[in-house]
Formats: sequence, C-alpha cells, structure tokens
Amino acid sequence: MELQEQNTSLDVQVQRAQDLIGKARHELARRIVGQQQMVDGLLTGILAGGHVLLEGVPGLAKTLTVKSLAEVLDASFRRIQFTPDLLPADLIGTMIYRQQTGEFVPRKGPIFSNVILADEINRAPAKVQSALLEAMEERQVTIGDTTYPLSEPFFVLATQNPIEQEGTYPLPEAQLDRFMLKLFVDYPTRDEEREILRRVGVPQDIEIQRTIFKTDIRKLRDIVGQISVDERIADYMVNLVTATRDDGERGDMGPLRYIEFGASPRASIYLYRCAKVRAVFEGRSYVMPEDVKAVAPDVLRHRIILSFEADSEDLAADDVIDMLLSTVPVP
Repeated sequence: MELQEQNTSLDVQVQRAQDLIGKARHELARRIVGQQQMVDGLLTGILAGGHVLLEGVPGLAKTLTVKSLAEVLDASFRRIQFTPDLLPADLIGTMIYRQQTGEFVPRKGPIFSNVILADEINRAPAKVQSALLEAMEERQVTIGDTTYPLSEPFFVLATQNPIEQEGTYPLPEAQLDRFMLKLFVDYPTRDEEREILRRVGVPQDIEIQRTIFKTDIRKLRDIVGQISVDERIADYMVNLVTATRDDGERGDMGPLRYIEFGASPRASIYLYRCAKVRAVFEGRSYVMPEDVKAVAPDVLRHRIILSFEADSEDLAADDVIDMLLSTVPVP
C-alpha cells in the first residue's frame, strides 16, 4: 500500500495510514490476547519517535508483545536482561584485539538493533542505565574513538517490575523524563484469560505477517507531522503541563497541592506528538481535545513527583492527572 503520493490529500493519506495501522493491530491480535492499551502505546512510541517505559508484573506478555511488534514492523529485535553485573560494554560493544592483523576492531553490542527490550532496567547500575539512555537520546554510541549511528527506526522498550524492589537501582527522575510514555500493564479479564488458554494452552507457533516496513515507518511519521493542531489545542496542552508546576501561589485546593515537582517542557513536546498520532489512529487530519486527554496519563504519570499530602491521602499519579484533566478548561 502506497501511503504517500504526490497531489494526494492529507485526509486520504491519513485514511491509508489508519488502514495500515489497523492491519498491524490485527496481526498482533492473532498472537496477543487483549492488552490493546499496551499495543497502542507501543505503536504510538514508534510513530512519534519516542521510547516507552513499561511497568507490570511478570507473565503479562510484555516480551512476547515487543517481539511480535518487531516481526510486524520487519525490524530486528534484541532482548537484553539487565542485571547488577552488566557493564556498558555488554550493551554498546567494545574494541577487541584481532591477532591476525595486530589491530583493534570494534565489536558492536546488542544495542545495534531496531527494537530493544531492556528487561528490568532498574536492576542494572547507574552507569549501564546512563549508557542506554544516552544512546536513546543521541541515537549514536561511541566505541573507542569512533562514533556509530544507531539503526533507524530505533525503539527502546524498558520494563520495570513494580512488586520486587530488592537489589534494584531505581531510575532517577531526570532519566525517567527521557521516556516518551510510561505504560501500566494490567491483568487480562476472565474472558481474555480463557481465550489465552484456548490459544496457547497447547504449544503452537502462531505466525504473523509483516505489514509495516521501514519505508512505511518514515512515511507514517511524515503523515503524523502534517496533522494540524489548532492554536487553542496547543494552548490546552501547555496549560495542562504548566498546571503541574508551582507558580508560587500554591493553594489549599486543586491538584497542585498534591504535586511536589511538575513536568518539564519535554512533556509538552511529547504530548503534542502523541496527540497527533492518536488523531491518525482515529482517522483524522486534525487534533481534538479528546486526543490530548487520551494520551495525557501515559505522557505525564512518570513526570510528576507527588507531595507528602498525596501520599497521605493514598493518591497515585493517575489520580492527580485525572484532577488536572477535570480542572483545566477544555477549548
């Protein structure tokens, strides 16, 4: 399917993009039961050019989903298990001595792939986390004296286990901010779990087809970039993000009293990009307030630090974000 042709209207291009994304969803659904929010979040990260942090207990098909996504995208996939003894060289590569020629040559690490699953990223020490996050930000790594660009597309999915924190190195807030989205993966429903048993209760290999190629990803991103955002919608995004920050007049009422530190300007940028992607998901060439509301929790939940008052009232980040969405005026 040709996504972009000369003299083709944006609405037609968006419709073609929506059809292609629908095919990718259909292929993933053949192997993954439920978890639609996770699938859409991963596709959003791919099309918006960002990385995703995933939090969920073991056994919820996180690894299988990412591996299947790489197959649908016709992209190379590497899973890296983060452990306390992992070194930066294990991730990005190192120089090795070649005895035949008497020279040092680079041996590239597993990060030179399109889709990277950084499993339990908080189990590795800070220097390894920094090596990965630097590669995410700069899209390049340096081995010896040479800098090597990473493959495109380059997409990192990092996972954290929310129930086992012993022996971990939690990501600092400044590093968390580099992830475009943070997704929560929940348990399947009873019907979904019954369907899981039907499909995989007996071991079988469910093949899925490639539907989105690397050239398609570039075209999809071009289409996303053309989605129009009204000035009032852009102001709404900025108002949402700035509402998380203390302006020196913190009151006793409103969600601001539950926030110790607010979101950075990077949140506004990612909110803008992700809202555009959701508009494409819905088959529109323009962003609506509903698109902003839909992506706001995933963009903001790891970018706000809750106050003691929020902890005392047993409020989570999503609860505070819901308050923000209900108090900030919608255009």
